[in-house]
Amino acid sequence: MPPASPRQTKASSVRPLRALLPFLRPYRGRIALAGLFLLMAALSTLVLPVALKSLIDQGLVAAEPGARVMALREHFLALFGVGAALGIFSAARFYMVTWLGERVTADLRNAVYRHVVRQSPEFFETTQTGEVLSRLTTDTTLVQTVVGSSLSMGLRNTVMGIGALVMLVVTNPVVMAQVLGILVLVVLPALWFGRSVRKLSRASQDRVADSSAIAAEVLNAVPVVQSYTQEVREAERFDAATERAFATAERRTRMRSALVAFIITATFGALLWGLYQGTQAVVRGDITAGHLGQTVVYVILLVSSVAVLAEVYGDLLRAAGASERLIELLATRSTIQSPAAPRPLAAAPGGSSVRLEGVAFRYPSRPLTPALDGVSLAVEPGQTVALVGRSGAGKSTLFQLLLRFYDAQAGRIEIDGVAVTEADLGALRERIALVPQDSVIFSTSAMENIRYGRPGASDEDVVAAAQAAQADGFIRALPEGYASFLGERGVRLSGGQRQRIAVARAILKNAPLLLLDEATSALDAESEQLVQAALASAMANRTTLVIAHRLSTVQSADCIVVLDHGRVVETGRHAELMAAGGLYARLAARQFDDE
Repeated sequence: MPPASPRQTKASSVRPLRALLPFLRPYRGRIALAGLFLLMAALSTLVLPVALKSLIDQGLVAAEPGARVMALREHFLALFGVGAALGIFSAARFYMVTWLGERVTADLRNAVYRHVVRQSPEFFETTQTGEVLSRLTTDTTLVQTVVGSSLSMGLRNTVMGIGALVMLVVTNPVVMAQVLGILVLVVLPALWFGRSVRKLSRASQDRVADSSAIAAEVLNAVPVVQSYTQEVREAERFDAATERAFATAERRTRMRSALVAFIITATFGALLWGLYQGTQAVVRGDITAGHLGQTVVYVILLVSSVAVLAEVYGDLLRAAGASERLIELLATRSTIQSPAAPRPLAAAPGGSSVRLEGVAFRYPSRPLTPALDGVSLAVEPGQTVALVGRSGAGKSTLFQLLLRFYDAQAGRIEIDGVAVTEADLGALRERIALVPQDSVIFSTSAMENIRYGRPGASDEDVVAAAQAAQADGFIRALPEGYASFLGERGVRLSGGQRQRIAVARAILKNAPLLLLDEATSALDAESEQLVQAALASAMANRTTLVIAHRLSTVQSADCIVVLDHGRVVETGRHAELMAAGGLYARLAARQFDDE
């Protein structure tokens, strides 16, 4: 079964923020320390009104002027001590939670990326690259905001709000009982608003991912876009996606603004009622002026805490949608996995053996069209076997099954006597070197691009591989030689130069099984002859499977396998197949006549 598209999971079926706990767990000590600093900062704030009450009642209301001055000094010193403690604990809290936000976000981003690069090609048939990039960047940034600041602010204001509320209830129990009854009525509508905000937050992130997917696709194909003069059309398509994202974000913002306005207004009204009752108590002589001042500060603390919590609640809801998308991505499981008890692959000093028995395969995205239909093939160690046929005959599919990018639906594939599904995935691919038709060049130097075939190779080994692939000459002619940056996707190289880099990479890997998928298709005649000679040297003591549309390049193969509509229709050497007058002979005659 193909992996589920990340958007097929309902937003209400996941508890996204709880799923972040595994990323927080390794830092329990720092979290505890941050919690301690947070608690101390909140308590320092809650002590402030008590110190203010003492200042009013004992410092300002004292009868004797001398005693009043001394009392004022003591109380102001006490207030300064409270302020200093608040500053120190707040700074320590800020550092700890910011560090946690950065660290957890980095771990989450690494985990998502590490998981995605292990997915089979089947995953990328249903998930756009831009979608994945959006989750790695935008979504993780939202999570960082929550872990690094919003969550801390929320906890701090929760402690402050609860503390202020407790102090108000203790000092004014009758009045605050009325206020609490009013506040209960505020909670229920807030929960309804919150659910709506969360759904819109998830939808907003999906729309942003849509525009990211369009940008990633078009920027990777700018030459084609410009050659067909489609710049305006693509810009309009991106504008439309951006406008859809903006419209969804606007709805989310309106809903969140209404949530904040409702909570703050309702809470402020309830607390003003309590404050009004307090002023009446002072007039009646039930409480002192200092008591009222303390009540005023606690009311201000409670209102401000509720206001901040309303903002934080919106951030949490938005981050919940982002976390949900990230966790969905992490929950996706590749259909291609190493077996629990893999069978070891025997050494293959003279090249690997390859055997296919009745292999049938259909791509998940094209379940009604067979790519391979009952293919059987035996390749002995050290042989060079060419796969030829029309486009779509199944040649590249066979390579993908050997590399176990996919698993066949029927039949058996063996390398060195071990079924590919029974071997360790890493060990299997380690003994295969691939030169794809579309050469992949990474955004790094020529030296590192070739060394990708064997990361531990020395500079001398890299240069030797480049010489064998006839790439040494043009690499040394680059401005910085082997240290030259080749640009994104190798834009500074010609097609033939990129292909020779890919050939050098495969030569450096020195695997017992070499897969060449049109390895010389982008070369001119002279370079092709040079690289063919280099490949002939590289093919020594290893098994080679070659896909070629230019049949002149495979005439010397030990065996030529002709595929048509996913089936093997002919096998033999060049002369035998030409004499048979079948499909191979017709394809060869057409090519040789054109030349």
